[in-house]
Amino acid sequence: MLEPSEGIPAVIVDQAALLTAVAQLAAGTGPVAFDAERASGYRYSQRAYLVQVRRRGSGTHLIDPIALTDLTCVQDAIGDAEWVLHAASQDLPCLSEVGLRPRRLFDTELAGRLLGYERVGLGIMVEKILGFTLEKGHSAADWSTRPLPEPWLRYAALDVELLVELRDVLETELEAQGKLSFAREEFATIAAAPPREPRPDLWRRTSGIHRVRNRRQLAAVRSMWTARDRIARERDVAPGRVLPDSAIIEAVLANPADVEALTRLPIFSGPRLRRSARTWFTALREAAGLPEDTLPMPAAAGGDTLPPPSRWADRDPVAAARLAQVRARLAAIAAERTMPVENLLEPALARRLAWSPPQPVTVELVAGMLRDGGARPWQVALTAGPVADALTEPAQAESPAAGVQQTASQDAGSPETPSRPDVPDVPDEGA
Repeated sequence: MLEPSEGIPAVIVDQAALLTAVAQLAAGTGPVAFDAERASGYRYSQRAYLVQVRRRGSGTHLIDPIALTDLTCVQDAIGDAEWVLHAASQDLPCLSEVGLRPRRLFDTELAGRLLGYERVGLGIMVEKILGFTLEKGHSAADWSTRPLPEPWLRYAALDVELLVELRDVLETELEAQGKLSFAREEFATIAAAPPREPRPDLWRRTSGIHRVRNRRQLAAVRSMWTARDRIARERDVAPGRVLPDSAIIEAVLANPADVEALTRLPIFSGPRLRRSARTWFTALREAAGLPEDTLPMPAAAGGDTLPPPSRWADRDPVAAARLAQVRARLAAIAAERTMPVENLLEPALARRLAWSPPQPVTVELVAGMLRDGGARPWQVALTAGPVADALTEPAQAESPAAGVQQTASQDAGSPETPSRPDVPDVPDEGA
């Protein structure tokens, strides 16, 4: 499919055109397909730079949310109609900023995961399920560009062209597999979720921070990260385009004595970073002058943060054995239900239960901890009993190491609260 069925619609940039689109959406029927394009990797903000809406009987509408910052009239036009999005949690925050919030939701990506599809990208799923190959290739474009090029608009319109049709097939498959109620609970949770709070200590996500060995160096990373974040916010530029993470780490490890020494580092030798070198050196000096008791602690020190699973066997072999047993039970249920284990139960929640189970271990107390941790009713129903059994099984001597080694990949991108970076950076090579 190289062209939208009704052609590429003109971008709506004025109130009169918006009201015409609103009337058409109100006259349409059935679910409403939504999508949004951001400028991740180019801009600091995660705002929407294009909103795509499609409904049967209405056609596709491309709306410029920079020119039209309040789209509540679109919300009013569709009322209680179900929204259809692919990977809804990515787009809902920026849609909410312009007054668009779903009352009912169907997430085609999440539906694909629950159904056990190995690959759940929109293009792959449309091709596999509907038999159409969509023209792709502009997802990583700078959507803050104005005017938007026609090939980008074609791509944007195609993203919602078949979304409702995909939703209909997936709903049928969910019902056939006995998972439709699971999906509805998941969708309702996403639709009702409050705005996400900024994650604390985002500077700890600096790529390469594992090379930093002491608290003074951690303070230097924090100081440079904070200076970069301030500049990026003021300029509305992605932080990685101001200063790549690799430059922060290299400067901290080198600990240059003056600005000239900083610019002798290869990564600071280019004209752009040489011009801003004094800013980064000042940040390093500020960290060097901090009192010892104000230096940041290592991430795993203090608080409720759990140690990495790879260290459980040394820190608490019994807990490591419990984790291996819990994971084995969850993996068996996920395989039986043909879904990823992380969709059956959040890995961080399984780890917290294994590290500090309720006392005494009963199905009721485990279920309570699962609910308190955010598990949905369907997840509690499927996992509370097996997890309680796993927590009370006798620990096997070889279970800790084996369990950690066999499931290390589960934790390779599974922080305690899985989410995409709040402010994605472009790779250092492109900065």
